[in-house]
Formats: sequence, C-alpha cells, structure tokens
Amino acid sequence: MQRRQLRSVTGNRPAGTLRSLLFLCASVCAWYAGYLLAEFIPDTSLSSVAYRIQSISKRPILKAPVPQRQKCDHWAPCPPNTYAYRLLSGGVRDKYAKICFEDELLIGEKTGNVGRGINVAIVNYTTGKVIATQYFDTYEDDNSGAMTRFIRGAPVKSLLFMVTHNDGSARLKEDAKKAIEELGSKEIRTMRFRSSWVFLTAKGFELPAGIQREKPVHRVPRRWSLGLTPWFS
Repeated sequence: MQRRQLRSVTGNRPAGTLRSLLFLCASVCAWYAGYLLAEFIPDTSLSSVAYRIQSISKRPILKAPVPQRQKCDHWAPCPPNTYAYRLLSGGVRDKYAKICFEDELLIGEKTGNVGRGINVAIVNYTTGKVIATQYFDTYEDDNSGAMTRFIRGAPVKSLLFMVTHNDGSARLKEDAKKAIEELGSKEIRTMRFRSSWVFLTAKGFELPAGIQREKPVHRVPRRWSLGLTPWFS
C-alpha cells in the first residue's frame, strides 16, 4: 500500500510542472501586453481629457453676420451721389404713414406730424433739406384748398412726397386733384374710399427716367402698408 501511494504522488509531478510553466508564460505575456499598451497611449491625464471635451462644447458657433442697416431701412446701400427715400401709406390704428428721406423721418408716428388724409413733405433738391411738412384731413374736413395752396407754394427745385393715411379721397375737391395732376399724377382721379396711394414728384425739373413715381392700391385689408423704396440722383 505504501509503495502504490508513493508512485501515485510521483506520477502527478509532470502535470503540476506544466501548469506552472503555462501560468508563468501567461504572466509574462500579460505584462508585455500592458507594457506595449502603455507605450502607445499618450501620457494624458483624465482631467486633461475632460477639459478638452468641455472646451469643444464651449467653442463659438458660427453665425451669419447681421446685415448692416442702410438709409431708410433699405436692404442694400444706395449708389454713391444718390438720395435714398421711402414712402409708406398708412392704414388704421398703429399702421401710420411714413416719409423717410436720406435716413431722416420727415413724417411718421415718431415725429408726431402724421394724420388722416394726405400727408405731404417738401424737400429742397439741391441741399436735401426739408422745407415743410403738413397733413390735410380730406376725409372729414374740407382741406382741399389749403392743400392746393401748400403744394403750389413749393419753391422751384423742390421734391414733393405724398402719402395717404386711412383715407384721402372722401372730400378731395377738384382744385386739389388738378394741382396734383399738374405735378404729373396719373392716378389721383382713380382714388376711392380708403385707397392706398403714394406719390413722388419734382417741381421745376425732371426726375430721372425709370423711377416709379406713383403707386395706388384700391383694395386692401384694414391693416395695410404701401410704399416706394428706391433712390435717385
């Protein structure tokens, strides 16, 4: 019995030695693999990696530049040596008529000189300075005579801008229509109740060809706006 037990123990030694060798080889391979991994990975701390991630999120987002404001709210700048202007008719309540010339508001809500009827501004063509502004209520009151005198009293070499607010035709008399026609209007006699109308003209000289001088609209909603927005030299 003792000899057999001794032989049994002695016969297990080669298997134990093989396992030890395999374990040793595996350990050496794992160490070498870790060494190679450490060589290829840059020496960067976790805090540095986190900072880079945060900096990416904080980078500025590229946006289209805001368009630069132009005279009288034009989308594009006017050519050199030209006058910029904008005429807007007015509707009801907060839709007021507006006359802008060379980025100066001649008639409008902010200037407090806009009113129901026909609004008129007279500008010196040579200097570009405003001469006079006035509105004439041609809806409820008889102001055709006063408007006729105002228009015909404009000096030579003047620009005249006219826009309606709310209604400009109800009590517009023949003398006023004739005075506006003499300045070149083709649409003044077509105006009806609450027609929208804007008109640009000159006294004593001719405007450049191709400029839209007059624009009427006869059917519009209660909140509307009609305008001319070019330029001329």
